[in-house]
Amino acid sequence: MDPRKPYAFFVENERSISGDLLSVATIFLTNRECPWRCAMCDLWRNTLTETVPIGAIPQQIDYALARLAPARQIKLYNSGSFFDLRAIPEEDYPAIAERSSQFERTIVECHPALIGDRCLRFRDLLKNPFEIALGLETSHPEVLEKLNKRITLDLFARAAEFLRRNAIDLRVFILVQPPFLPKVEALDWAMRSMDFAFDCGATAITLIPTRGGNGAMERFAETGSFTPPELKTLEAAAEYGIRQQRGRIFADTWDLRTRTNACLMCLERRIARLELQNLSQCIEARVECSTCGGDS
Repeated sequence: MDPRKPYAFFVENERSISGDLLSVATIFLTNRECPWRCAMCDLWRNTLTETVPIGAIPQQIDYALARLAPARQIKLYNSGSFFDLRAIPEEDYPAIAERSSQFERTIVECHPALIGDRCLRFRDLLKNPFEIALGLETSHPEVLEKLNKRITLDLFARAAEFLRRNAIDLRVFILVQPPFLPKVEALDWAMRSMDFAFDCGATAITLIPTRGGNGAMERFAETGSFTPPELKTLEAAAEYGIRQQRGRIFADTWDLRTRTNACLMCLERRIARLELQNLSQCIEARVECSTCGGDS
């Protein structure tokens, strides 16, 4: 991987906090591997073994923006934590902020344990609203511990409160049916996790159907500790979240076509429905299917 080029970038549409439908320049930055070893994570495949040189991250942003259509907001995701100094040098914060401030909002991702003064130093360099995405994964305390994320619900809540006190918006990632959680409990804990995230002040939640592919998940599957969630579980979780009207709910549809055993006769229409709901933030009509009834 080239430390001066992002490993992916694109423009996506998203419903904003105010309800507008707007374009977002999403840039996946190339940087050092995350120091945490979460059981379900496969993002280490797009990382480096060393910290990028000073100046490399601004160059990556320039590279992407020169090739993307104009957008209103910017997401800087980095397969880890934006405020991990081994991933993104603090010396680059002014240059990153300069590039980000041309947008209406800047969004980054970070491990809850790294929320602190560096967030404020970067925020103070920006000229636009700031938002940080935190991975909660699940509010099930025993399952959360087994994921090796090395956080507790109390630590997450304290990080969220720090963001609230300092006028930084909170976005939360939640896993649908993480490993070590029985299939029959998957929907209930997805709903409970959304409730917890909203109680912590989340303005947006992304529901991620847990997937294999990192080696560890395949071993969990062999021992019966993990089964991929059914599409209907993701659908029901998204409906619950939207129905609460406490914030935006985004169902992650990346790679669903190859990582679900849903009925092939209605799969594309059901994915399209989830993507439409992401934009409308309304529960759309269920897909009818003569083969499975739209519920496989």
